[in-house]
Amino acid sequence: MQNRYASHPNEVKNFDTKRLREEFLIEQLFSKDELVTVYSHVDRYIVGSAVPVSKDIKLEVPLKDIGTDFFLARREVGIINIGGHGTVSADGVRYEVGAKECLYIGLGVKEVIFHAGAEETPQFYFVSTPAHHAYPTVKATQEDATPSHLGSIESSNERTIYKYIHEGGIKSCQLVLGITELAPGNMWNTMPAHTHNRRSEVYLYFNLPEQGAVFHMMGEPDETRHLVVRQGQAIISPSWSIHSGVGTSNYTFCWAMAGENQTFDDMDGVAMTELK
Repeated sequence: MQNRYASHPNEVKNFDTKRLREEFLIEQLFSKDELVTVYSHVDRYIVGSAVPVSKDIKLEVPLKDIGTDFFLARREVGIINIGGHGTVSADGVRYEVGAKECLYIGLGVKEVIFHAGAEETPQFYFVSTPAHHAYPTVKATQEDATPSHLGSIESSNERTIYKYIHEGGIKSCQLVLGITELAPGNMWNTMPAHTHNRRSEVYLYFNLPEQGAVFHMMGEPDETRHLVVRQGQAIISPSWSIHSGVGTSNYTFCWAMAGENQTFDDMDGVAMTELK
C-alpha cells in the first residue's frame, strides 16, 4: 500500500509538475486481478481499486499498515463500480453491483470479496475512512441516489450530481460519496470553485475517451496549479485547495469527502475574480 502524506500550502507553492503529481495524483488504479491501495494521511483515507477477472480479490492489507486484524475493524468503505456488472460479498452475503452503482459496507464486517467470473469486467473503485459506529451494508443504484441538476450549457457546466452516501441517503460515520455526470457538450465541473476547510475530498475521473484528459485545478484560490488527469486516475484534494476541472470532452467523476461534518453544502465559495 502506498503512503501519501499531508502537504502544507506554503510548500506546495514551490512544487514542480512532477512533485505535484507524486503528492496528489493517483495514476495507477484498476490493475487486472490486483488490489491497489493508497493510504492518505489527509483524513486517513484509503483509496483503492479491484478488477477481478480470473480470480477473486479480498479487501485486505497488511496488519502493520492499519493496525487492526481486518480491514473494516475500525473503518467503513464506499464502493462504486465504473465497469461492467460485478459481484461483491460482505461476510458471505453477495451483492450484484452494476455500472455506476454503489455499495456501502460498514464497521465490523470481517470479509469483503470482489468476485471474478462475471461475463463483463467490473472495475470496483473504493474509498474507506475511519468509523466509530456500525451502519448496515446498503446497495444503491443510480436511480436510488439523490440527484441535483446544476449549471447550464451557456457556461459549459451542465451536470447532474448523484448523492449516494450522505445525510439524506445511505448512512455512514463520516464518508460522503457520489458521482457527477457532465452533459454532452459540457466540460467544466465545480466552477465557480470553492474550498471546504472542514473536509477534504478525493476525485476519480472516468468515462473519458482514450485520448481525453481533464485539467484538474488545485491550490489556494490565489495560488492555483493544475494536474493533467486521464481515465481512471484520482486526485487527493486537501481541505485548503480548490478542486475543479475542465475536460477535452464531457466526463464523469466520483467524489468522496471526509472530515468535520457531512453537510454537503458546507463550502466556502470563491468568486471568479479572486482566482489567480
